[in-house]
Amino acid sequence: MNELAFWLALSRVPGIGNGRIRQLKSYFGSLERAWTSTAHDLTASGLDERVVGHLCDARKTISPECELENLRKHGVSALTADDLLYPNLLAQIPDCPPVLYVRGELPACDRLKLAIVGTRRLTSYGRQVTGEVVSDLVSAGVVTVSGLARGIDTLVHRETLERGGITVGVLAGGLDTVYPAENLALAQRILERGALVSEHPPRVKLRREHFLQRNRIMSGISRGTVVIEAGEHSGALTTARYALDQNREVFAVPGSMFSRESKGTNRLIQRGEAKLVLCADDVLAEFGVELPREVAGALPVMQADSVQIRLLAEMGSTPVHSDELARRLDLPSQDVAAALTLLELQGIVRNLGSMNYIVTGRWRPEVS
Repeated sequence: MNELAFWLALSRVPGIGNGRIRQLKSYFGSLERAWTSTAHDLTASGLDERVVGHLCDARKTISPECELENLRKHGVSALTADDLLYPNLLAQIPDCPPVLYVRGELPACDRLKLAIVGTRRLTSYGRQVTGEVVSDLVSAGVVTVSGLARGIDTLVHRETLERGGITVGVLAGGLDTVYPAENLALAQRILERGALVSEHPPRVKLRREHFLQRNRIMSGISRGTVVIEAGEHSGALTTARYALDQNREVFAVPGSMFSRESKGTNRLIQRGEAKLVLCADDVLAEFGVELPREVAGALPVMQADSVQIRLLAEMGSTPVHSDELARRLDLPSQDVAAALTLLELQGIVRNLGSMNYIVTGRWRPEVS
């Protein structure tokens, strides 16, 4: 039988990780022999009594052949830690998953990958920062990695795809189920320009502890982790701590001292655990990467009429509602909404939700 089947089966045994699978393979010569060996021989190979018990119990309910069929049924591929396609950075962490389950196409190992994480309760500030940072990172060829969770994670994936970039979603459960369910359509879009990965095979029940465990994979795949907004007890801080333990770069975007969602990022910076980020260049510089000249250089000319120019003169980096703009300029609300829509299509302004807008800053006017 295919040796992969026994990687799949053994990786599901409690207490058996990448190191013990290699230990078994070295001792028995093949994982098939290890799977079928007696408890006495397993003990002789170096496994402790508890793990031997787990393995013997697992053989009653786990079939290596059925594990392979489970992957075929759900259209999932599996990379073992011995596979040349297994992410090289992930293979370097001490507790790397012995098997990585994949849907889609993983980007090449030499592509710069950065994990971008944050709170599920993002503010308008977090939405603005995520859009600006992700846009520039994608322009520089960065592959983004995040967890497909609500909030910052979702926005990272969406912004990457909208700018034609490649993104990797790391799921806490098996790849047959997307959580939260509202991100199912987003997950399908990711598969068109990236990949979904997990350390769990299809049909594994999602457990609370899986969410924190998957964070080590996000940081492990990436050369650095960027935390945009995170409260003091945010799971995003776990990703940052994993990155520090893995000797990877950690970056954090500062926020207001009054914002609960910035307390975690501010603490990371205060303790010297993260480099302060004011723009994407602060991240890229650590890896010797520069923004393309068309992004970093001269600003594009914007075709704008007098209403649009007046609107932009009233706007800045602080979100403002379209109704407030109409009031300030004494213009009909429908005219302001139409002008903002045209500006948004040109990438000059960004809708942060609920008709609150900011200026992206990348423009110079040419009045028509």
